[in-house]
Amino acid sequence: MLLEFKTKNYKSFAGEMIFSLTPAPKQKGLDYSVLIAHAGSKDYKGLCSAVIYGPNASGKTNVIGAMDTFKAIVMRGSIRNTDIFFSPNAASSSLEFIPNCNGSHVPTEFSVRFVDDELMVEYSIKADIGTFMDENYARKILEEKLVVNEKLVFLRDETLTVNLPSVIKEYVNKSIKRKSQKLLEIAQSSLVNTELFLNNGFKSIYAQELVKKIQEWFDSKFIVIYKSDDLRMVRKFADPKANTIYVEKTLTDAAKEFGITSNALGYKASGEKEGDDVVLYSIFSNKKVAVPADLFESYGTIRFINEFPLVINALLNGGTLIMDEFDASIHPMALMNIINIFHNDDINKKHAQLVFNTHNPIFLDASLFRRDEIKFVERDEKTGNSVHYALSDFKTSDGIRKGEDYMNNYFVSRYGAIKDVDFGPILEKIIEVNEVTENE
Repeated sequence: MLLEFKTKNYKSFAGEMIFSLTPAPKQKGLDYSVLIAHAGSKDYKGLCSAVIYGPNASGKTNVIGAMDTFKAIVMRGSIRNTDIFFSPNAASSSLEFIPNCNGSHVPTEFSVRFVDDELMVEYSIKADIGTFMDENYARKILEEKLVVNEKLVFLRDETLTVNLPSVIKEYVNKSIKRKSQKLLEIAQSSLVNTELFLNNGFKSIYAQELVKKIQEWFDSKFIVIYKSDDLRMVRKFADPKANTIYVEKTLTDAAKEFGITSNALGYKASGEKEGDDVVLYSIFSNKKVAVPADLFESYGTIRFINEFPLVINALLNGGTLIMDEFDASIHPMALMNIINIFHNDDINKKHAQLVFNTHNPIFLDASLFRRDEIKFVERDEKTGNSVHYALSDFKTSDGIRKGEDYMNNYFVSRYGAIKDVDFGPILEKIIEVNEVTENE
């Protein structure tokens, strides 16, 4: 369960951006949106959903991009560039795209706080990666910190501090009997400017099982989809056979609810290597044919088919599904149902969460989302920098109260994060120039 994500000096976010999935104080109503997870001696509350609003080019996608980038860094264990983690988010593999492009030289920071399997984990890094597009800069990790159940495990800054609190006792390598100055010296000597201590020295010397659990959360439960237009369904087959189409009943049943007209949906690997793209087929048993789905089904249907397995994955594993424009080309009724499933305690038993950005005002509804679940991103036209805030950040003294018409208030710019758009003058000028040209 994700509680909080922070970043600083990431693209349009020059200052600190705090994305919180912790319930704001004094927010009442829609209590079914509040999840409770136990870790150590405490209970932690989290929100099961959030929706992000803002005009085009405001920085909404950069919120998701920052999460995707941090995930990629943790999974590969370094702040070096790589071409292994192919992603439509170039910043996740080429870190020179990360810094705010205003030219100032400040560190980039990432931080995440989550609860998983009765562990509350806080992990953060601060790195000097140079300025925007400075590809050859000698990068350096300035600070790296791990806290578990509110106990410091390690802090890497100008020196290295390693603690082994009792809360991680069962995850500490069996060969370690007690704190050792020699081990600390070995760990200190293992530090590399561009490599994470978490994945390298700490994992191999101190607590391999703990690092494995943290990496598993990032890998399988922190489900970040950046630019969902590029989303492709991937399937692995235990015994692939040439020209065999594998039918998946669960997805077929869901797609029938969505409205497909074929009898079933099936997959066939497009190549022979593991990880190759999988082609989706619409199957018509009465005609005994299988047609590539992208030639038959609508764009909205294909998007739904690609996204629905991610919803299933999150619900079954207690994952946090974070997606760019999750709602694009999908009917609001289907979207409302998916959101309500995440709000349904009888179905969402593993504390799954759904976060997405959108332009659709239909979700600005007090009966659907709490005020702390409605987020905004706004960009300053002078500086080009983005700011992020929640509806719950407005005080009641500002006239923002529970149950108000959020949609109407948004369109009259009471919450900000909206921009007047008028293409008229541009088109008038084009037409005027065109008329002069025609008359010459």
